[in-house]
Amino acid sequence: MAQTTQAGRLGRMAGRITPLRAASGVFGGALAIILGAWGFEWAGYAPCELCLMQRWAYYVGVPLAALAAGALAMGWRRAGGAALALLAAIFFGDAVFAAWHAGVEWGFWPGPAGCTGAGLPKAGDMSDFLRQIETTRVVRCDEVAIRIAGLSLAGWNAIVCLGLSLLAALGARNAFTR
Repeated sequence: MAQTTQAGRLGRMAGRITPLRAASGVFGGALAIILGAWGFEWAGYAPCELCLMQRWAYYVGVPLAALAAGALAMGWRRAGGAALALLAAIFFGDAVFAAWHAGVEWGFWPGPAGCTGAGLPKAGDMSDFLRQIETTRVVRCDEVAIRIAGLSLAGWNAIVCLGLSLLAALGARNAFTR
């Protein structure tokens, strides 16, 4: 009986997430995360290659969420719902990618050779080699720059993207079922 009541509450909560609220929430959440990532970079935490790749979901997702919210505000439920469904897929894919990156950081599996200590391109002579060492800053994908509550930023990104994906999926469902 308690499980049925709990499931009923979750269903009612999901029903309150209107498509416009979902699009606005995804927009605000995604914008806050990408601004936070830029803030960490400004504070001196240089992103690795995989971190930069994870940002593409936000570069696409923020304007797409704004378009979805605009479409929904104008009453275009199908267009807004389709944009929310696409956002759900984009952020779910980024959650999987971020979880994979976190696994690379924890040493569960190897990362790409280009950012896990594979080194510099071949130098023509010793002076060229020394110049490369002085001017090249390699940010490794398998080393964590900062942990917050035990998780790296890639780990947190996996959680956040999963939440954004769920919010967008609920909004899309509600756009097509009401």
